[in-house]
Amino acid sequence: MSGFRNIYGHEKTIAHLRSAIVLDQVSHAYLISGDEGMGKKTLARAFAQTLQCENLQMEVQEMGRPDAHAAPDDASWKRIDACGLCGSCKQTVSGNQPDILTWSHEKVKLFSVDDARKLAEDIQIRPFSGRYKIYIVPDAQMMNVQAQNALLKTLEEPPEYAVLILLTTSTDAMLETIRSRCVLLDLKPVEDAKVRQYLMEQCEIPDYEADICVAFAQGNIGKAVSLAGSEDFRETMDRAVRILTHIRDWEMEEISAEVKALVPYKLRIDDLLDLFAVWYRDVLFFKATRQIDGIIFREQTSAVRKAARESSYEGVQMILDANRKAKDRLRANVNFELTIELLLLAMKEN
Repeated sequence: MSGFRNIYGHEKTIAHLRSAIVLDQVSHAYLISGDEGMGKKTLARAFAQTLQCENLQMEVQEMGRPDAHAAPDDASWKRIDACGLCGSCKQTVSGNQPDILTWSHEKVKLFSVDDARKLAEDIQIRPFSGRYKIYIVPDAQMMNVQAQNALLKTLEEPPEYAVLILLTTSTDAMLETIRSRCVLLDLKPVEDAKVRQYLMEQCEIPDYEADICVAFAQGNIGKAVSLAGSEDFRETMDRAVRILTHIRDWEMEEISAEVKALVPYKLRIDDLLDLFAVWYRDVLFFKATRQIDGIIFREQTSAVRKAARESSYEGVQMILDANRKAKDRLRANVNFELTIELLLLAMKEN
């Protein structure tokens, strides 16, 4: 089915795109920015599918074009979506719509001037069957200056049927001359509740795992999905829980052994430290409220309660401070084993 209806969050961006369709004010160029996993490509594909939907114009005609000042989030506007049933929609879902093109670059880390010139040449060929010819350009931040300049003429004098959707992780990587000729759409983090809903409904992730992934994802559904499906992350989470629930009882020899066991985790150490931070925030939350609702590590409720009884507010804050210092030290290339040992000692003593 696809279309906008299956997208979680990004309501303002979707409302803007829908209003452009309803008012027949579709721009020739859009620049959608956001971190990896934020849903840039999903939004671009939904917009492209909706623009090419064979049943869309009938829908618009039935509702009548509203005044330009009408509220873009009006209920009638929300009907504007790809039908998912027409030939064009089916082609889009299968990746075979001839007038929706995802323009890739030949080199892994560079969108070259040759790539941009090929796009500029291809865009002169009229659409095969649709009203529009739509180009989705991922990783636009990889365009070098020459490539962006080669694309400028197309943006300045686009064919009437052309719609370019540039996707970037950084608008700063794009020339001002490019930005000024595009409609800029900056994706914001999705509400935690909607990220959780997506994980549970679309990925069938248990609520406990979903809560952990949501805490880490910070409004990024793609990152949440990646974490939920990662065996490495599950293994890191199990190790974190083991440390957190046993650290107070360990002797120095056991702490030293654990530090050595963590050496292979160097590349994942940020995830481990973030899990520590979430745990101790749970401890503070329970200590202050005595409420279970709101705790992320719900399966470890008894251990969180025990930690809240045994630690003072000052002690938990000292651990959180030590956790932050450990991150800073590791970024500064301070000795790994020494840094982790100091952190584990702080956790044991506080």
